[in-house]
Amino acid sequence: MDFEWTPEQLSLRDEAKEVAKQAVATYGRHNDSWMNGYSREFSRELGARGWIGMTWPTEFGGGGREPIDRLIVGEELISAGAPIAASWFGDRQMGPALIQYGTVQQQRDFLPGILSGDTTWCIGMSEPNAGSDLASLATSAVLDGDEWVINGQKIWTSFGAHADYCYLICRTSSDGPPHAGISEIIVPMSTPGVEARQITDMTTNRHFCEVFYTDARVPKDNLVGSLGGAFKQTMRQLEHERGGIDRLVSNYALFLYALSIADTSNPKIRQEIAALESTYRIGRILVLREVLKQAPAGFSAATKCFCTEHEQRVSDFVARIMGANAMLWNDFTPSLLYAPGYTIMGGTSNVMRNILGERVLGLAK
Repeated sequence: MDFEWTPEQLSLRDEAKEVAKQAVATYGRHNDSWMNGYSREFSRELGARGWIGMTWPTEFGGGGREPIDRLIVGEELISAGAPIAASWFGDRQMGPALIQYGTVQQQRDFLPGILSGDTTWCIGMSEPNAGSDLASLATSAVLDGDEWVINGQKIWTSFGAHADYCYLICRTSSDGPPHAGISEIIVPMSTPGVEARQITDMTTNRHFCEVFYTDARVPKDNLVGSLGGAFKQTMRQLEHERGGIDRLVSNYALFLYALSIADTSNPKIRQEIAALESTYRIGRILVLREVLKQAPAGFSAATKCFCTEHEQRVSDFVARIMGANAMLWNDFTPSLLYAPGYTIMGGTSNVMRNILGERVLGLAK
């Protein structure tokens, strides 16, 4: 196999490094930047460069580029800590979902704002009693004339307080098995009856939100895809979410910092560095397989599990290298505290292993 990058790809990587460097100088370095680094201004810059929707088909306004190009840009921006969160969800999930399942009118209404970086999206998926178990969600949407009336609560709705739209996963029917009767509906966050409350986590970040829906009404035409058929649609979305480079390099800047202060004369330290570097390279190959569509269907669960557990080991290593300084509040502390979330968001590691066993390996439930 030829793992060499083409001259065009190397040039794109150099360009992305420079853009990331300038973004950090302008907006600051953000730990776990695809989740915590929110800047509409920088998103508009990315849109102007054509770096949002890079792989979307050109007929929908996208760049029509190879997925590897998006990986290169994303890897450099996230590794440096550039604030990409305002456009990341729309680029990664909502846009592709609307291209695949949305109506022509929905595509015309919502794709241009995502591509330009002008609109921000959040995902209404997890609930207080339905985290990784999507089939048990209870937030409901009942059709009343030409409107959906929505009631319920979501949590872990990242940037729910800032987003323009929520891509809501809700129950439109209670008939049949639990995974049936689930639909996807676009909800403008300015809709009366929608209340987003920010939750301050122990890193002091406030992207984590709970959102309450109380008789919130949205047009009937905001339904995406088939009524009651969203379980399969959402599983497709999660394929986009779980196997990306964001699951591997969230705290790569911390790893580079640890290397700069580590006592490499200590052979045990060198062994740890070698182990982490080897694991990082394996994870990168797994992500590349996802991007190049060489991985089996459903294997993104294994990629996500492997990569996020690696990120936690990186955090543990950095804390040990920093020693007592890791107990002081500084630029790196938030990422050290955030590390337990890596193997929870997007589906817990236990759930990922179940998916791998049942859907990829065909093991008994």
